[in-house]
Order: sequence, then C-alpha cells, then structure tokens
Amino acid sequence: MSLHTRVTNELDMRAERKNTLAGSPITERNFEEIIVRHDRQDAIFWCYMNQKGRPSYTYSLGAEIQQVHDWISANYKNMSNENKDDLRYFVCGSKTPGVYNLGGDLLHFAHCIRENDYEAMRHYAETCVRMQYANSTGFDAPIVTMALVQGDALGGGFEHALAFDILVAERSARMGLPEIIFNLFPGMGAYSFLSRRVGRQMAERFILEGKIYGAQELYDMGIVDILVEDGEGEEAIAEYTRRNSGRFAAERAVYRSRRVTSPVDLQELLKITHIWAETAMTLTDADVRKMERLASAQERRMNRTLNAV
Repeated sequence: MSLHTRVTNELDMRAERKNTLAGSPITERNFEEIIVRHDRQDAIFWCYMNQKGRPSYTYSLGAEIQQVHDWISANYKNMSNENKDDLRYFVCGSKTPGVYNLGGDLLHFAHCIRENDYEAMRHYAETCVRMQYANSTGFDAPIVTMALVQGDALGGGFEHALAFDILVAERSARMGLPEIIFNLFPGMGAYSFLSRRVGRQMAERFILEGKIYGAQELYDMGIVDILVEDGEGEEAIAEYTRRNSGRFAAERAVYRSRRVTSPVDLQELLKITHIWAETAMTLTDADVRKMERLASAQERRMNRTLNAV
C-alpha cells in the first residue's frame, strides 16, 4: 500500500470515527495505553499515558490519544449550553513512575534508517505533529490545555509538553532534547514551540547542546508555567481551576490571543518533519547504534522501575 493510500485511509477512518463519537461514554472504553477521567466538578478531563513497555510515542499510543481528541471535538459541539462547563480544561499526564514520556520510538527509527525507509520516517513524524498541532489548538474546542509533567520528559516527550497552553511540572521533573547525541535533532515541534517561548537563540541552544534541565531551571526561564512540589501536581491543577473559575472566559481568551499573536502553523510543523526525516536518512551506522543503545537503556530503566513497584 502506498503512503498516499495509507494516509487517505487513515483520514477517512478518522472522519468516520468522529461521526460516531458524539455522546459516546469515552471514560467507559477499554484503553490499553491510556487512562482517562472526566472530573465534572472541576471541569477537567484527565488523560494519562499508561504504557506497559518503554514509554515512548508509538502508533498504538497515538491512536488511543486521537480517540480522546476526537471525542472532545465531537462532544463539545453537541453539548447543550448548560453542560458546556463540564469541560473547561484538558490535562495530559502519565502514570509511569518517574516518566512523562521518553520521546520517539527509537527502535522504529533505527529500523527505518537501516531500511532506508524515508517515507515511513516522514509518516511517523507527520502523524506526531498533527497531534501536536491539535494539542496546541485545543482540538477545536474552547478549552485550555495543560501538560502535567511528573518525571522525565525527554525528546519528543518534552516537545509534547511544550505544545499545551500551560506546562505544569513537579519539582523533580527533568526535561530536555538529547537527540544530538546520535546526530539528529528534535523534529516534532521543539523548534516551533520553544522559539515562541524563549526566542530563537535559546531554542537552538536547547537543541544543539542536548542538556537535560531541572524543573526549577525551566521555571526560571519561563518554560514551565507552574512549578509544584512532588506529588502535588494533580491537586495543584484542581486548585488552579477552582481559584480561576470566575475568570475562565478571560483566561481562555488570553491563550486564544497567544495563538493569534504567535501562531504555530501546521504547515510549518510539517515542513520541519520533512527536514527531520531527510536528516535521519544521513545518519551513520555508529549513530544508529547509539540510538539503539539508548532505547535499550530506557528499556532496562523501565524494567527496574516496574519491578520495584
């Protein structure tokens, strides 16, 4: 099947899924890689990544998160006026101890590079940035989006957190873009979202140095919006929404205005993914082996973590 046919089929299936989602109780679905909860009292929809293996961005994780995006978009359009306040905030977090997300599917990348499969790399990246764009625009619903980082958000995991309106981090969280260690760059939103938060020079430093930063450092830079103590992230978000309930319309308008004054365009994101995929095809065997070793180290880390729980 050609890439064009595959993408067309996916778009057709997504459109069909949207048409059947309205009114569907998504909190009762049996997901494999996410956990969802709709807290109507505080008007928060919680979506937690909950992968059993290495917590990276896989197609299976993305497919389940896409169902949530589609549900919010479809159901908000069908809510009666008196029920619209049931959903004001969307929060994405993780149930993996010590990890928000470790980024791209490195073993998939390594396989594609060894097979010289540029189209597969490009397709993966395009799929990711379409989801990133949805995160940054609130899924066509008048809501505020938030990332809750309670552990490591590295590479694509950091990119993911940067796409939301508000980035909340617990004090022990670490974030960064380590792709430079295997001669690649983060191509799924990092440059676009970081440059709008801290400027071109700082964004390029993040990417080219590959440093991992603590939450306090990122808060001081203005990248983390809300810094809380470990274990207090969820309650801090709930308290934030209660404290600001009377000014929600203004808050939402501020973030909408941010999208107007500093828009992140989908075509911009897609063009960068093409540069990323092209660059990936130039990696040497030594670079790919580094990528594979990092994936193995992540796997060992998660095995230790899960065994300790």
